[in-house]
Amino acid sequence: MLDFSYTARDQASGQVIKGSIQADSENAAADLLMQKDLVPVKIVPASAGGLFGVNLSSFERVGAKERVIFTRQLSTLIKAGLPITQALATAVDQVTSEKFKDILQKVVASVEGGSSLADSFGQYPSVFNKTYVSLVKAGESSGTLDVALERLATQQEKELAIASKVRGALIYPLLVFAVIVVVIGFMLVYVLPQITSLYDSLGKQLPIYTSILLAGSQFTIRYWWLTILVVIAIVFGIRAWVQSTGGRRALDRFKLNAPVFGKLFRKVYMARFARTMGSLVASGVPMLDALDITGEAVNNLIIKDIIDGAAKQVKGGKALSATLTGHKYVLSLVPQMIRIGEDSGTLGDMLDKVATFFEDEVDQTVKNLSTIIEPAMMILLGGMVFFMIAAILLPVYSLVGGGIDTSSSSSVQTK
Repeated sequence: MLDFSYTARDQASGQVIKGSIQADSENAAADLLMQKDLVPVKIVPASAGGLFGVNLSSFERVGAKERVIFTRQLSTLIKAGLPITQALATAVDQVTSEKFKDILQKVVASVEGGSSLADSFGQYPSVFNKTYVSLVKAGESSGTLDVALERLATQQEKELAIASKVRGALIYPLLVFAVIVVVIGFMLVYVLPQITSLYDSLGKQLPIYTSILLAGSQFTIRYWWLTILVVIAIVFGIRAWVQSTGGRRALDRFKLNAPVFGKLFRKVYMARFARTMGSLVASGVPMLDALDITGEAVNNLIIKDIIDGAAKQVKGGKALSATLTGHKYVLSLVPQMIRIGEDSGTLGDMLDKVATFFEDEVDQTVKNLSTIIEPAMMILLGGMVFFMIAAILLPVYSLVGGGIDTSSSSSVQTK
């Protein structure tokens, strides 16, 4: 389908309306407008617009928070009894992001053209992932779209809260590390060369560890452009490696086994698995489809492999709880609660309880990490400061002490 911008007159009120619509051609777009009691005045293909013909909003990212607000508003409007197209149009008016609004207007046009809401959302996978589309599709099929959207909004809010807490736990050590790097850089570039000049003027030899630092300092000053290029190459190299399958798998495994943070990441992934799986099962998505979608939503290749293996065994007739038991990276509470849900027929509710439990655990773990990280970073900072003192300041103190003795003896001889 093509995107068209239109100007039309409402036959009932005579009001001039502007908007966008999706259709195969201008004639098809005119037919769609006529079906809505709108008289087409002008229909043109949607232009790129923006500065120098470039749509600047295409560089804008759709934030998760804005998507959550839109989802909850849409759920409320549908629950109030509004037709889907009217509910969509009303919810779109509340959106502030230009890119998101543009996408949603295309979704409205697609729905007005006869497509389902799930299929319309599915045209924009960068904004609406498989979990989102599957839950909407299940809600449309069962006639409980408002409930599915409300569950989606709740799930996204929980994931957003977890991500925010994890980022908060990582910000402090990263800031301290950045300060250490800046301080060391300043000492190497500005302080160390002055000490070297002082030693040269007195004909004394620098300590070995100071000489090593000096070599690094001189290289950085003399070949600063090469240093910058090397840093950029390292950053892009690491990024390319992480984006590769092997690199991402290695990074995901490291997250699960990392000292201090490993337990936190395992709880995060278990909360994400349980919340997504619970939402899909409660919405009526078939078990195998739910496992496939959840494997993608967890966003860890190691956990995804476990879920994919469980799906194969479930397909063979094995219970989900049995397939997840005994895995190193699946916390034991998960299969235990799933078994209770399978036996009682309340799998969706049990998974929601598991998700809530691990979300609370993540909150508590982040608080505990904050108390552990601060002294650990202070020890690291102290170690770096001690090294800098040993490499730079101690030679200065010894030199000053020698200079005082020399000047004193010279003064006596003069007298």
